[in-house]
Amino acid sequence: MKNVDYMQVAEKAITQIRKGAFLTVKSGDFLNTMTIGWATVGFIWRKPIFMVAVRNSRYTFGIIEKAADFTVSVPSTDIHEAIHFCGTQSGRDVDKFKECDLHTIDSRKASSPIINTPGLHFECRIVFKAPMDPEYFIAEYDEELYPQKDYHTLYFGEILACYEIE
Repeated sequence: MKNVDYMQVAEKAITQIRKGAFLTVKSGDFLNTMTIGWATVGFIWRKPIFMVAVRNSRYTFGIIEKAADFTVSVPSTDIHEAIHFCGTQSGRDVDKFKECDLHTIDSRKASSPIINTPGLHFECRIVFKAPMDPEYFIAEYDEELYPQKDYHTLYFGEILACYEIE
């Protein structure tokens, strides 16, 4: 594991996230990972922040609502099948870790583990969350991205650790 500066790898991470990455959350005995394709990395409240969006219809939503943190694992190898599976199947119905042969390892600073895969890993403490209010959303995006009106809740995580596994 090699520590990296989150801003030095932000563009690389976001480029890969558009193809898919893993958001992993643990709360109590509940653990799930899901595919994310949208995220933001930046600096707000004098802190490095990683923002993820989770629809309230997702199994992960019930876990992250009770969690203190989350991790994002951005794979550098081709694990497209696992990314696709974790983005199309629900943890309510299947064990994604078993089905995709994904293994977790303990994080350094978060209680949620990371996916043990080569790539970038972010450990984030949830410092703010906000459900989307469609009243403040541009109509064009609303119609295109939320035809079922299944809006996201935005989770802002202070980046506690950022590192690369080769």
